[in-house]
Amino acid sequence: MNTQNAVTDRIDVHSHYMGEVGYRFLREARLIPENFPVKLWTPETSLEFMDANGIATQILSLPFSLRGNSADPDFPAPSVRQLNEALAEVIKDRPDRFGAFATIPFNTVDAALNEIEYSLDVLKLDGVAVTSNVDGTYFGQPYLEPVLEELGRRRVPVFVHPMDCAHGAELNLGRVGSFIEFPMDTTRNITNAILTGVFKRYPGLNLILAHCGGVLPTLARRIIGHLGLGQGPGDATDVDAQHVIDVLRSFYYETALSASPNSLLPTLEVTDYSHVVFGTDFGAAPESVIKSNIDDLAGSAALDDSQRRAVDRFNAETLFPRLKSS
Repeated sequence: MNTQNAVTDRIDVHSHYMGEVGYRFLREARLIPENFPVKLWTPETSLEFMDANGIATQILSLPFSLRGNSADPDFPAPSVRQLNEALAEVIKDRPDRFGAFATIPFNTVDAALNEIEYSLDVLKLDGVAVTSNVDGTYFGQPYLEPVLEELGRRRVPVFVHPMDCAHGAELNLGRVGSFIEFPMDTTRNITNAILTGVFKRYPGLNLILAHCGGVLPTLARRIIGHLGLGQGPGDATDVDAQHVIDVLRSFYYETALSASPNSLLPTLEVTDYSHVVFGTDFGAAPESVIKSNIDDLAGSAALDDSQRRAVDRFNAETLFPRLKSS
């Protein structure tokens, strides 16, 4: 199927910003080498990709949740502030074509809460992006509780993007983290959140799980079957099968690299089409892979035409009301 002309108004909720400010942030965080070759993001290159693939709007993000380092106790808060302000400038110039998830610094809880307030109330960004762990800390562990409480209170869209776990070097067996451990870490994070009662404490949390939640939908029945087979650290005592079912149904699942039956069908077993949203992973995934994934979604026998249109655009409009068609 030709992806170029079939649809013209998709909303892409998974698109990476790698402008000059973002590149500098990653260098300062030592996530890329000093002289790492990178093609800097520009609005023009992004718009060219969007127009070629029927995308009206991209929600940009650079989801790296960092605790900082002992050499600079303030890092990464100042760099994150610059990043979020750069994203706001992109939206200011083309609010019809771009939105953004704010990156949040986690060097202190106060720094995280301050940036949530500034990025949402002052910069008016569209949501918040966090990684599947914050330097080895997961949803449900005490350090992140105030942040989750605030995000739940605001009911703002929260994009959860995968990250290597603390032991990624060993678990990846010499391969890049996106090969195996990324989808595992999303599942690890959300499972821990469910079992520790995060969604009972903060029912307003509004999560979008990248890549259809990794392997979470596939393991849903297994998670339910293990309830009561031994408590983990901090596990809640009132999490039952129905709670797991309800929570999994409540998430939004985005389709980047995950529109083939292997990923989409398990997702539609734990939720329905109204909680699936379109994503590409532009800026990270090869464009040939992105196009193949879009073709998988466009040709999926699991969705009828009206459901596919909802995935392409209308479900995201629920999350981002400012993008609603007039």
